[in-house]
Amino acid sequence: METTPQRDLDLREERVRSLVGAVPYVLLAASTVLTLATHDLPWARMPVTLGLVALTAALIWTMTGLNADWTARPRVMAAFVATLVVMIAVLSIRSVWFAGFFGFTGYLYSWQLLQGRWRFVGVTATAAITVTAYMGGLPAPTPSSVLLYLFFVAALVALVAVFSHLGETTAERSDERRRMVERLRETIRENDGLHAQLLVQAREAGAHDERERMAREIHDTLAQGLVGIITQLQAAERAAGTATGASAGSETADGAADVAEAAERNRAEWRLRVADAIRLARENLAEARRSVHALGPAPLETARLPDALADLTAEWSRLNGPRVEFTATGPVRPLNAEVEAVLLRAVQEALANVARHAGAGRVGVTLSYMEDLVVLDVRDDGIGFETAAGPEAVLSPASARGDDGATGGFGLTSMRQRVTRLGGTLDIESEPGTGTAVSAALPAVSRETAGE
Repeated sequence: METTPQRDLDLREERVRSLVGAVPYVLLAASTVLTLATHDLPWARMPVTLGLVALTAALIWTMTGLNADWTARPRVMAAFVATLVVMIAVLSIRSVWFAGFFGFTGYLYSWQLLQGRWRFVGVTATAAITVTAYMGGLPAPTPSSVLLYLFFVAALVALVAVFSHLGETTAERSDERRRMVERLRETIRENDGLHAQLLVQAREAGAHDERERMAREIHDTLAQGLVGIITQLQAAERAAGTATGASAGSETADGAADVAEAAERNRAEWRLRVADAIRLARENLAEARRSVHALGPAPLETARLPDALADLTAEWSRLNGPRVEFTATGPVRPLNAEVEAVLLRAVQEALANVARHAGAGRVGVTLSYMEDLVVLDVRDDGIGFETAAGPEAVLSPASARGDDGATGGFGLTSMRQRVTRLGGTLDIESEPGTGTAVSAALPAVSRETAGE
């Protein structure tokens, strides 16, 4: 069943066609009335003129109304237009009002019913008749009069051709829109079931993607933060135990002073570790809230990516001990927010793996801005692993359990998913005893390009 907008459109087009079909009769009647009202024609010649008007109206009605299917027969229409042009000429000779008003019918039917160059023949003939009637006859045999006459005829032909072409273009676009609406309606009718199925699949895919996003965010924020908190609390526990043991074993005065000084240092370290653990808990609580609202990492809100990575590596080195050298090369420029977030999370994951598994003494982090790529390299001089078994095997629950009780296995998988989702690549190189190198390459999509 047709929709209400489509029915309204069809009704409007039907009314327009009816109005266009009535135009010749209206113009013929208007020309006749003006001829009578202005006494442009002697009353003695009026009966013949009215007879010609009736004959012309009957001709139009017979050819376009009574036998509308004849409009598809080119030869019949050519004869009709030729006869109509002759009738326009005869009526224009009797009164100029017929040339001024009813002459438009010649342009209309010539362009509508004739084909190819015959259109211009019909339009030119009508224009010549109209201009001749306006000028009161053929031009005088002088160059200026002939040129003026030809100019008016050519101008009328050009105007009719331009406006007729515009009308055809509009009609073609309207027909194309109607066909598109019909095809769309058919497609919708045929694919209602598929559409419902796609909606279900889209909802399921959206829920799956959201679960994966939350899993990555939990790993990159809460899990790593909890590991950091546990590490700091374990260090604080060791410092407290050392201070207690030193106090219990002191016997001499000098020894007691040294032990007291050592105990104070341990208590200071204990306070520092506990303060770091509290700060990490607060930061990870904030990150958890941001993850729920699908916001980007907090460090990137107030700093550029290189500055955020420099702060991150410096803080990691302070908390975990190994020295980290951070370097940024190439022309630094703002990148798409997702690209920067993935690079920051990749550094966090790589450093977390170094802290938990590598036993490294030095770590190098390099951020390289290239023309079409941005490349992140994280290298350490730790124990390394056998890449033939795959990094996931090294970080599996069976083989990657640290003192904190945390297990790996999802970290590198999450990192790879993040990188490949943005069209990047992740490479890992390692050998036992030679350390590990993690390299992530992503398209250097600028923020302006991403916005476009």
